[in-house]
Amino acid sequence: MKKYILSLAVVSLFYTKSEACAWADPDYDYFNLFTQSIIKDKSYLPFLHNYSSRFYTDFKRSQIPDENTESWRKFFNNQLSYSETDFLVNKLSMNDLNDLKKGNSTDTILKKLGAGSYQKYREGIDYLIEAKYLEPYMKINYVETADSFYYRENESDKNATNLDYAKTVSALTSLYNAARNPEIKQRYGFQLVRFNHYTRNFDAALQAFKLYVQPVSLRGAVYYMALDQLAGAQRGLQMGSDANWNFFQVFKNSKSRKEGAFVSMKLSDTASFNNILKRAGNNDEKNMAYFLLGYEDFTNPIPMMEKMYDIDPNSEILKVMAARSINELERSYLPTYYYESEKSATTTDVKTSATVTETKEAKPKELSFWQKIVLFFKNLFSSKSDKTKDGTKNDQSDDELLENPNRIPFYTKNESYYYDEKQKDFLDELEKFTDKTKEKSNDEYWQIADAYLKFLKKDYKASTEILDEIKTSNPEYLEEIKRMKVLNDIVSQPKITAEYEDHLMKDYAEYFAEKKIEKDSTNEEGYDYYGSPPSTDSFLKDVLANRYFLQGEDGKSFLMNNKLSDLQYNPNSTLVKSVEDFYRKADKTQFEQQIIAKNMDDVGNIDAFFNLIYGDRAMRLADFDKAKSYYQKAQSFAGIPRENYETYNPKTDKYEKLVYDGTNYDGFKNIPNLIFGHNVWESFQSSDSESMSTENYSAFTFIKPVMNKLELSEALIQLKKIGNGKDQKAAEANQLIGNLLYNTSVLGYYREVFVMDVDNSNGGKYDFWSTDKKSPYQYYYKNFTSTTYVEPDNFDLALNYYKKALSVSNNKEQKARLLFQMASAEQGKYYQYEAKNQANIDYADPKWSEKNDAYQKQMNDLKNQKYRTYFAQLKSQYSDTETARTLLGSCSYFDYFMKR
Repeated sequence: MKKYILSLAVVSLFYTKSEACAWADPDYDYFNLFTQSIIKDKSYLPFLHNYSSRFYTDFKRSQIPDENTESWRKFFNNQLSYSETDFLVNKLSMNDLNDLKKGNSTDTILKKLGAGSYQKYREGIDYLIEAKYLEPYMKINYVETADSFYYRENESDKNATNLDYAKTVSALTSLYNAARNPEIKQRYGFQLVRFNHYTRNFDAALQAFKLYVQPVSLRGAVYYMALDQLAGAQRGLQMGSDANWNFFQVFKNSKSRKEGAFVSMKLSDTASFNNILKRAGNNDEKNMAYFLLGYEDFTNPIPMMEKMYDIDPNSEILKVMAARSINELERSYLPTYYYESEKSATTTDVKTSATVTETKEAKPKELSFWQKIVLFFKNLFSSKSDKTKDGTKNDQSDDELLENPNRIPFYTKNESYYYDEKQKDFLDELEKFTDKTKEKSNDEYWQIADAYLKFLKKDYKASTEILDEIKTSNPEYLEEIKRMKVLNDIVSQPKITAEYEDHLMKDYAEYFAEKKIEKDSTNEEGYDYYGSPPSTDSFLKDVLANRYFLQGEDGKSFLMNNKLSDLQYNPNSTLVKSVEDFYRKADKTQFEQQIIAKNMDDVGNIDAFFNLIYGDRAMRLADFDKAKSYYQKAQSFAGIPRENYETYNPKTDKYEKLVYDGTNYDGFKNIPNLIFGHNVWESFQSSDSESMSTENYSAFTFIKPVMNKLELSEALIQLKKIGNGKDQKAAEANQLIGNLLYNTSVLGYYREVFVMDVDNSNGGKYDFWSTDKKSPYQYYYKNFTSTTYVEPDNFDLALNYYKKALSVSNNKEQKARLLFQMASAEQGKYYQYEAKNQANIDYADPKWSEKNDAYQKQMNDLKNQKYRTYFAQLKSQYSDTETARTLLGSCSYFDYFMKR
């Protein structure tokens, strides 16, 4: 497992099942293959589905036109573009407009209005001058209370109460009466309503709307701007039902003010919705009310969509609900990582750091009779070189591969914090609804949605047939159709063969080529807080990684999601061998060369990298001759590739980047002879000179003070030969071998040496495995660096060398030391047993404490009966030795055991 600096390590404590870090973005947890924003009415974009913010934000604000700007553009006879009109109305200074009024304007936009523009548009220009004067004050006066919790340091202190109330009302009223253009007259009315609202003269605001806005028989942008202010005043007068109704009207009829109106409605209870439904005078209003209800309560949207369908199957907001529904399903069918199920979790680390999910067995789609014939002859005439050496996995038929329940995508119940127990797989219901709606609606949207739902159900043939029949010129629809056809093609392929890889490169290369990562432009600093968002490209990489995994091509599966250097974090020899087989494959396809092999990144000498891993594994298995043969080919090893690794330096009190300077341990060189020593005390954080003590090496001059792994293996080979004797020197040789095997185990001070780690600081490599399975992976090798995947230690190897030493030793002090070392190794065997036999008592069980105590007693009894053999022998036969007395002062457990 990767080792991070402390701040990130602390974060990981909270990033468990819920993934609820303050900065974790739940909208990065799925691939978002169905583009919600293809809805035609862009004013509803904020109401698409997301979790990371109150409203959907993954679109450009310019996609939602401001009806006020559109109204002004029409006022100026369309002489200005939309963006120019927006600048004039919202950004141009009041001084520039006064210059125009005086006849000496130099502004290029105002010049576009033509000669004599002030006289032509006098009422509008005068209104804009007045509006720009008022705008800085158009905020409600903030009243501080004991419960206020606002950070207002950088806010302007200006508000509506800073203006002279009587003079402002008089001026606006006079301007209203003087105006002849109905729209400009209504705009002054809007200002009167807003000014009274923001000065908390709520009754006057209601009166102003009645006197100055309603009489003007216009129901455009200005009317709904004023209605929005009226509703705010009604809220201030505790007229909740009327306020909600008017905000509802603003929501329904305004394009750019929907978000604000929705928030202002405060639809927090069923009664609020019922009041709106009662006042709904037509089907459009009823339809909108159902939309709002479905938007607020999104557990299962189908019932509300049925009501909306009964009113108008062509409704635009029904498409919004469909997009939200599909997005909700996507989060369960297309997560960015398919966690292992509880039954398949194979290490303590997996159980604690990964979300446990329930998986519904995939519904296999059988091949057609014709497909089976084609594939039969394809397999019959395929070359043997197409097949890997990975046993039965590679011998699966196409039907078996298609029916594999671990074939992604499939439904997984997401247990993250933003879901609740009501989460439901409503795919079948939504498919039925979409299927009938596409028959009633003339919008191709429903055909696309239906095809996508069939894709989620793995009915790729039906999905493609629907897509082929769609006739549209809508560019967003066309892009979605194109992507879905690619998805259907790739995901439906039974087996990824060399021929199919050629097809991928020929027709879909754009989905696999490296793309330049752009910084997130949605924040001022340009930081990309969450990394690259999940994409179609990354989904297809996961699909292929999963297919290779199911086919038994583990090396290719690994390299789809990881780099070669990542093997350092979990150097499991079986996987490493599969990766090496791919590395050495002579006839790689273009896809393998350009897409997969590029992840064989810079680890220095690749051959040395592989040989070091194999040599380390041989050492852990006490096969020193084999280890030597590998280490001889690993002498050009460039060092464990930790480019971004930082470690704490107590001398400088800083975290510093790891640099191999020729004196520190790099994975191959600079191993001290203390590796043959024994613990003085148990402290991984202390220096080796504090934690370890050397044995007497005088009889073994080939043990150098500092060695590389080749020299270490040669020393062990010589010790093994000497250990075959029957004298005291043989006893000492076997003791040294036993010490090395124990010291490099999960319990030893030098535990990092044979698992490709840079130091012994804690991490997932040093967890005890909880099952006998060879791999914790069920779907693919994604998140590889976060999952423990190192073969467990065999403590019997160390025990056997200690036993040989004990059998020929004639030194009582040495025997006492040997028995203590043997007791330590035996303790490792107990920890392995304990990890595989967890209590698994439900904490909600009312008898949890009682059952847990019983479990602990059972384990303690077993420990003392079966795993305290050598402690007991040390106590009964060697308690009078100097070694035993020394151990009483340095080993608290031994002291406790001796006093029992």
